[in-house]
Amino acid sequence: MTYQQVLDFLFSQLPVYQRDGKAAYKANLDNTNALDDHFNQPHQNYLTIHVAGTNGKGSVSHMLASVLQQAGYKVGLYTSPHLKDFRERIKINGQMISEDAVISFVEQNKEIIKNLKPSFFEMTVALAFEYFSNEKVDIAVIEVGMGGRLDSTNIISPLVSVITNIGLDHTAFLGDNLKAIAGEKASIIKAGIPAVVGEWDAETASVFLSKALQSNTSVVFADKVRKLQVNNKNNGPFTVEFNSQPEFLNISLDLLGDYQKKNLFTTITTLQIVRDQLDISTEDIINGLSNVIANTGLKGRWQIISDAPKVICDTGHNKEGLSYIVNQLKNENFEKLHIVWGMVNDKDIDSVLELLPKTAKYYFTKASIPRALNEITLMRQAKTVGLQGSAYANVELALKKAKEAANENDIIFIGGSTFVVAEIPNL
Repeated sequence: MTYQQVLDFLFSQLPVYQRDGKAAYKANLDNTNALDDHFNQPHQNYLTIHVAGTNGKGSVSHMLASVLQQAGYKVGLYTSPHLKDFRERIKINGQMISEDAVISFVEQNKEIIKNLKPSFFEMTVALAFEYFSNEKVDIAVIEVGMGGRLDSTNIISPLVSVITNIGLDHTAFLGDNLKAIAGEKASIIKAGIPAVVGEWDAETASVFLSKALQSNTSVVFADKVRKLQVNNKNNGPFTVEFNSQPEFLNISLDLLGDYQKKNLFTTITTLQIVRDQLDISTEDIINGLSNVIANTGLKGRWQIISDAPKVICDTGHNKEGLSYIVNQLKNENFEKLHIVWGMVNDKDIDSVLELLPKTAKYYFTKASIPRALNEITLMRQAKTVGLQGSAYANVELALKKAKEAANENDIIFIGGSTFVVAEIPNL
């Protein structure tokens, strides 16, 4: 089989949540455990860090991987979804899994795939865990796909369990209130394994404290113990304080989103916990955080694609994440703001649209997936909250029209969905 034939087989045989939505969701770990038994629990052959959360878990995972690479470890990184290439989900020291490794895995395991009929995500987790074992990584940073309790990644016993924050997302699966969602995510906290929660919230803190007590372990709220002193505007350098005392001086981030400052607390708190078991220097932390993109290849987080006009994209797609993005856009200098915007049809669309600036010109569009909200439907809903623009059948056309309308002093922002960002040409 060729690599493309393997992908065609996987996409045709297996339900894919990002594409198919609720039909692909498996409300148990039966397939995950069966696959894990089939491969002889490969995740037990290396250390792991587990990262969940509504927003920021991808960025925190890449930050952690970057620092660990800087410290000289062979680091596996499992994230989802991908932007351009399926292989982005599975990396070692920033390098994607090879096409040959994907082909070999599928060819050798076609029978169990056909018999079990796992979801695409279940199969991908099994591939990642097996690949990291075969390649003898020292440690792997494992990002939760959705929730925590029933996520296929929740079979590992990590050095530390990380939950970045809690917001209203995937409510059809995780619950329609913050406490319920926190309960799902808190389920990655395991007996005797320390936990980090990035953001303290009065409504959900008790959920994590209760789970930690039940698990006979500790939980640290990163933003309660660490503060940031900004030594310059934008992204640094920063001084990070621990319990009001300077801890790290002159930390700069190559990730430019304002929301990354919150992720910085979560990352550093996690690293300080695992330093008892890993050899990580202060220099490794500082250098790793300033080279996340170079070390890991992370894309789509407040990524500046071009200048004159300035073109920015970001994969933020829910109310909590987009509030930071919209505020950062408002602080940019521009004559006119153009927004290329598309969403999926199972999000809380109205609450998101109400956040968006009404003075911008919109280019409503849709990604090429079944879950994508029709661009005309989106345009009509947006008009009810005062957003004006036109509808375009695909992302490439919408971006083309935005570039034609913009002058060199304008800004074009592309977002609303990971899948819209994924279809930006030459990203």
